[in-house]
Amino acid sequence: MAVPKRKQTPSRTGMRRAQTMKFATKNIVEDKKSGEYRLSHHLDLKTGMYKGRQVLDPKE
Repeated sequence: MAVPKRKQTPSRTGMRRAQTMKFATKNIVEDKKSGEYRLSHHLDLKTGMYKGRQVLDPKE
């Protein structure tokens, strides 16, 4: 069985993972109230809303 000669560094592990975790266009959604674009399952920083409720104070 093939075994790696050396432990992979955290930097190299992160570089590998970064390729698979890039933002895709399907992750970007338009907010229903403000019309701003944001990532799905993330709160809107402008309004401070998440899933229809106020989570943070609006950014000014």
